[in-house]
Amino acid sequence: MSDNYDLIVIGSGPAGYVGAIRATQLGLSCAVIEKGDVGGVCLNIGCIPSKALIRQAEIFRNADELEGLGVTVDKSGFDYQKAWKKSRKASTSLSKGVKFLLKKNKVELIEGRATLEGGGVVLVDGEKRYTAKNILLATGSRPRELPPFPFDGKRILSSDQALMMETLPSSLAILGAGAIGCEFAHIMASFGVEVTLIEAMGKILPTEDPDTTDILARSFKKRKIKMLVGAKASGVETSEKGVSLSVESGGKQETVQADQLLVVVGRSPNTEELGLEKAGVGTDEKGFVRVADHYKAAEGVYAVGDMVGGILLAHAASKEAELVVEHIAGKDVPAAIDPTLIPTAVYTEPEIAGFGMSETEAKEAGHNAKSVQFPYRGAGKSVAIERPDGFVKILYDEKSREILGGRIVGDHATELIHELLLARSAELLPEDIANTVHAHPTLSEAVMEAARGVEGWTIHA
Repeated sequence: MSDNYDLIVIGSGPAGYVGAIRATQLGLSCAVIEKGDVGGVCLNIGCIPSKALIRQAEIFRNADELEGLGVTVDKSGFDYQKAWKKSRKASTSLSKGVKFLLKKNKVELIEGRATLEGGGVVLVDGEKRYTAKNILLATGSRPRELPPFPFDGKRILSSDQALMMETLPSSLAILGAGAIGCEFAHIMASFGVEVTLIEAMGKILPTEDPDTTDILARSFKKRKIKMLVGAKASGVETSEKGVSLSVESGGKQETVQADQLLVVVGRSPNTEELGLEKAGVGTDEKGFVRVADHYKAAEGVYAVGDMVGGILLAHAASKEAELVVEHIAGKDVPAAIDPTLIPTAVYTEPEIAGFGMSETEAKEAGHNAKSVQFPYRGAGKSVAIERPDGFVKILYDEKSREILGGRIVGDHATELIHELLLARSAELLPEDIANTVHAHPTLSEAVMEAARGVEGWTIHA
């Protein structure tokens, strides 16, 4: 093992390991330093185990559909720990997979805690020194803790702690109805947990298109998920019996009682104890690293992913790392990712996905913006599979026909969004999608029909 590299990456999450592999592909010698499990939050206590649980939750919930075929389903033997073990198996498998990829691509994996010493020097566990021409910081983030609701791992939980629960509560209050909060509400309600979702803003998923969130809210209401929006939680009392949460909603004070409280109100950057000041790296008032073009944080030091703020998504972090490494290797690449080309995805039932500008943003940018929607039920497959709720929305410039954004709510929305996104990034027009033959019956026909709607010749609506 060498002590001197072209690039040292600190952190092995979606930004770190992707950046490291891309570096060796471009001929750079590279090492990754990781103090925990390879794969970071995403693989171990985030994206992957949560999606594994969502899969198990949907199997459990949709088992009732067999009754329509005359099958009696007995759920009395349900054991949540088995579902939880499947989620851990998925994480362990993928973590091992990333280790294999690092080895295959000749990336050195160094286990230990890294601190910056300045001058391209990284100290591991306070003993071993490594040097590099460039350093990429990719240490990610952790659940944000609010002072009135301190995590104790028993009654008041972070998302990390909730994913590690081996038994289910009978009731759960969730503070924060962003993507993580709504996904946990979906999981827990599917398994029969009584869920109360509390959001300070005026609707669930406050940053998403209101038309899409209205459909999700109706779905949640049908499933008896209680939603308190425009609600402010002021404090909580814990006991052996559970939690008692004080909430002001609609001008009235009420008490929400549950076995446990899950707090999911954002993320805090992992920037402490890295020795940032020794390397000349600055942070803002919230602890996020300040970066310039090409995510440069200081001379020879770059930072990407959750620790720099902005778009806190695994796929955004991966792309940022790729751009940094390609810049270091001398390639002509953009100075930063284009935020309008980064998709969002919410894995509820129905799913929600989107990218690009909102209608308000488009008009503020000077576009003559219009939108068209095509209902899911107009695509024959949605009816055939009994998932007719949802729509595809295309936001476009009426004069140039340029695609400005896309939103999809419905079954497999997180997969379907990429056809619109590819068209936008490749500067294709809706007519290009409209004239492309789509297999029948598929849900992707809804995307085609929405594009035809822009051109004024929708067939199935």
